[in-house]
Amino acid sequence: MKKIIAITAAILAITGCSNMSNTEQRTVSGSAIGATAGAIGTAIFHGNPIWGAVGGAAVGAASGYIYDAYKKEQASEYNAGYDAGKNKKPANAPN
Repeated sequence: MKKIIAITAAILAITGCSNMSNTEQRTVSGSAIGATAGAIGTAIFHGNPIWGAVGGAAVGAASGYIYDAYKKEQASEYNAGYDAGKNKKPANAPN
């Protein structure tokens, strides 16, 4: 019975994330990684893992969102350089 519940939960988690944008995926991934790291880190130092998971999730979500903004800026600069090279114009990075 436990295997069926675990498989069902995994399938629901995977399908629930299938229609997310890159920003949403990176924010949720950061939150999950942060929650895991926070819970484990707090448990190692004999704290309350719940509070570690909550704090880690908040920090991870913010980090994931900031990383997404960085990747979008990086893609924008690449595309500007590509277009400038394609049109034989000097590259001006967008700011």
